[in-house]
Order: sequence, then C-alpha cells, then structure tokens
Amino acid sequence: MINVIMHGCNGRMGQMITSVVNDDENIKIVAGVDKFGGQKNDYPVFEDIRNCDIKADVVIDFTNSEAVDGLLEYCKEKSLPCVLCTTGLSDKQLSDVNEASKVIPILRSGNMSLGINTLMKVLKEISPALKEAGFDIEIVEKHHRMKVDAPSGTAIGLADAINESLDKKCEYVYDRTGRRMQRPADEIGISAVRGGSIVGDHDVIFAGLDEVITLSHTAYSRSIFAKGAVTAAKFLAGKPAGMYDMSDCL
Repeated sequence: MINVIMHGCNGRMGQMITSVVNDDENIKIVAGVDKFGGQKNDYPVFEDIRNCDIKADVVIDFTNSEAVDGLLEYCKEKSLPCVLCTTGLSDKQLSDVNEASKVIPILRSGNMSLGINTLMKVLKEISPALKEAGFDIEIVEKHHRMKVDAPSGTAIGLADAINESLDKKCEYVYDRTGRRMQRPADEIGISAVRGGSIVGDHDVIFAGLDEVITLSHTAYSRSIFAKGAVTAAKFLAGKPAGMYDMSDCL
C-alpha cells in the first residue's frame, strides 16, 4: 500500500484524485493539505503542510505556485518524494525544483495525461524534418476561464519538446502586437485562449507552403490528469533522488 499526502486536496483536481484513489486498492490518501479547509474528506486535512505530522510515501501536489516553496522544504526535510503537478512556476522556483531533485525524487510534468506525453514524443520525432522543410510552428492552447496562468504548462512542454529536437534554436513568442515585421523562421508562436469550461485543448500547427499539419489533443475530463497523477505517485514512491517525468513511468 502506498500512502499519499494530497497537497491541494480541496481543489477540483485534489477532489478528483481523491475519487480515483478511493477506487484503487493499492494506494491511499492518509492526509490532505489545503489552506481553505472546510471540505469533508475521509482523511485529516491541514491548512499548512508544515503542520502535517502523518507519515507518507509520496506527496501529490496540485495547488498553485505560491504553495510550492513550502512544499519543497517540507519534502526535503522529510525525504519525501513529490509528484509536482502545479504549473506557472517562476524561473527561481524551477531552479529550486532542480536543486531539490538532488536530494529527493521529483516527478514534474505540466500535463499528466498519457495522450499529451505521447504527443510530446511524436513531436520530437517529426519536428526536425518539418522544420528543415520550411514549416512554421505555432501552438494554440485553450482552457477554462478560471485558469490563472498563461500560457499553460502543457503548451510550454509541447514547445520544449519541439525545441529540444531542434537543438533549442527557436525563440518562444507570446505576443506580436508590439512589432511590425515578417515572421522569423526560428520562432515558435504560443497563443492562449481562456473561456467557459474548456478542460484543455492544445493544437500544434506546422504551417508550410500550401499545406498545414495540425496535431491536436483534447481533454474531455479532468479524470485523465488525476489518473496520471496517481500512476506517477505509484511509480515515484521508493525511487532515488532525481528529476523524473511522465515518460519515465509510462
């Protein structure tokens, strides 16, 4: 049995993960952390993870960037593996995550779904040939109106997968309103749409001369992210210190 601390247990994803875990006999949430409290759960909930005194094998984090700093310190202190699903981290926080991975195992992903991670693998394989053939690359992501960070961590992850296969030659461009010029060849445009209750849409567009290739992923339910996070927690428990991603456990 793998025992989990659910960091951000009362949010939409925290409750979704709780539901998925309840149907899995091999994993159990033994404690939750949520600064708002109030939600009825089958496990004790702490408003601050520093007050959590319950032993666990791994932490699953689905909160916001403001909560990540305290989480990393707690996990290092307790030698606790961490599945880090929160997006919108600053450069300083990303650096702190990398440093923490020298002490504890961390699995970080901007998207926990099998489909997205398969798409990233495909993009690494096809991007060099399409770029060589003169295709321009654009990414358009769409999410619900409540999402606070833009572009999404998934969009950045898709761009990173492409750029790594191109020896990191491309610049990311998020806004073209301040310039009047033709599109440079070595850039990846990333656009964000926010509205309604869209769970998550991502389109990767390769625009060439007289033809366009679009690779798309649509999430119809948050359950795909919850199932991925649970799979990651099972994988990460007991692993040595280091930085992991979804490709390692899938």
